[in-house]
Amino acid sequence: MNAIILAAGKGKRLGHLTKNKPKCMVKLFGKTMLEWQVSIFKKCGISDISVVTGYKAELIDLPNLEFFHNKNFETTNMVESLFCALKKLNESTIVSYGDIIFGKNVLNSLIESENNFSIVVDKQWKKYWEMRFDNPLSDAESLKIDHDGNITSIGQKVKEIDDIEGQYIGLMKFQNDGLTTIKEFYQKIKNQSKNNPNPINPDIAFKQSYMTDFLQGLINNGHKLKAIEIENGWLELDSINDYNKYTKFFSKKTISEFVDLDD
Repeated sequence: MNAIILAAGKGKRLGHLTKNKPKCMVKLFGKTMLEWQVSIFKKCGISDISVVTGYKAELIDLPNLEFFHNKNFETTNMVESLFCALKKLNESTIVSYGDIIFGKNVLNSLIESENNFSIVVDKQWKKYWEMRFDNPLSDAESLKIDHDGNITSIGQKVKEIDDIEGQYIGLMKFQNDGLTTIKEFYQKIKNQSKNNPNPINPDIAFKQSYMTDFLQGLINNGHKLKAIEIENGWLELDSINDYNKYTKFFSKKTISEFVDLDD
């Protein structure tokens, strides 16, 4: 099993924190975001770790990692970053956004899944979103799960809280037939988009596709994406507001309400 960390973005909403460094190298609770992730992966027995870089790639210098560079990071998004590391998509691959941290229990629940497609979903998202946003619906996206535990809708804008049965956290696993499927699906939709609208999101160019666009595209094509359900246990560093709130919780020794840093 191997891991790919997608860390090409700048993180503009972090303001001065990313003026001179990439988002994954911002320190939170004494470690960079990347150090938190690498530490958890290794604690769970995963040492084959790759990082897809972009903005200020030369500053990402942790040892014993394999690096892939998205040279078009300024004009592309997560899907293109992932396929910069195409050769690492083999056997069983965990994919993580570079701006999250998560506990060992969260990662272990993903490792243990035997499904071709496994997507981590926070069922207690509302508590976390209410801490971060005055209006949780302003940032939340759709996530619907069927009776078999498979995701039927992901990443769509919503108007009603009932359209949200959890939140996608940016952590997933592809394995077995799932890896062949995503490679073939990526090439197929990329070819289709050359002279036509983007088949997974007609509002944007294919190269700017979000990972949720890609996952929803897989669902629409009949593939079963298993929801790996958790209850908090992770953090996303998306804005300076996030940073300030997490720092405050940490100083009050109450950050454990959302993530266990001692995992």
